[in-house]
Amino acid sequence: MKVSRPLVVLDLETTGTWTERDRIVEIGMVKYLPDGARETYVKRVNPGIPIPPAVSDIIGITDKDVKDAAVFKEIAAEVLSFIGAADLGGFMLGRFDLPVLERELRDAGLRLEWGDRNIYDAQKIYHLHEKRDLTAAYQFYCKKELTEAHTALGDAKATFEILAEQVKRYGGGSDKVESLGGFDYKQGDDFFDEGRKFRWWNGKLYPVFGKYAGKYSVQEIAQKDRGYLEWILSKDFGAKVNEMISNVLNGQRVIKRD
Repeated sequence: MKVSRPLVVLDLETTGTWTERDRIVEIGMVKYLPDGARETYVKRVNPGIPIPPAVSDIIGITDKDVKDAAVFKEIAAEVLSFIGAADLGGFMLGRFDLPVLERELRDAGLRLEWGDRNIYDAQKIYHLHEKRDLTAAYQFYCKKELTEAHTALGDAKATFEILAEQVKRYGGGSDKVESLGGFDYKQGDDFFDEGRKFRWWNGKLYPVFGKYAGKYSVQEIAQKDRGYLEWILSKDFGAKVNEMISNVLNGQRVIKRD
């Protein structure tokens, strides 16, 4: 693949997936130049907050690994200098890496101008061009064309065949559909409620909607603006949220339990 302008492909490892609050743990970048040359940049970063063990299990980086690393503010200028005027590429770049990097640079007093750059997000391109529907799954697992697509009975039969193939692949040698039951289908335990209106971060519970979204924990809001929590309590956010808000208004702390 040829580039007519410098292209920096970047990836971040972070303390979590919340773009508004999680911090960079490692940044890796490769700059591809029109003459075929390439330059690399990689740095581990002390995020200033604990790396959750579940995240360490995924990225292979622990608090101990970054305790002596620079904080992002100390490397922000060189990160921005490496990027220069290059176009940007990545996977899930627009949804995650760029918003996190932009926020970290802003916190360091710098700004990433990317309005005039070309942005190449491999995930977005992938999702636009490759189907991820039942027809695609049927082709992938069963190696057959779904001829009765979008008929209720045809789709149900195809789904059964897909599940049967998934048992073969992922069932650990079992031929029972129950072997698929061990997979964790949850999107993560960061959210407090089914409506995904409140989210855990660094041991505190934050709203992810409204004027205090991601800014203050519910405990801090109770000190700053009790009326806002009382307004939430008057709405229909569900019994779990109502109980939590009532407890906070009564002075109880909200603690995340494993």
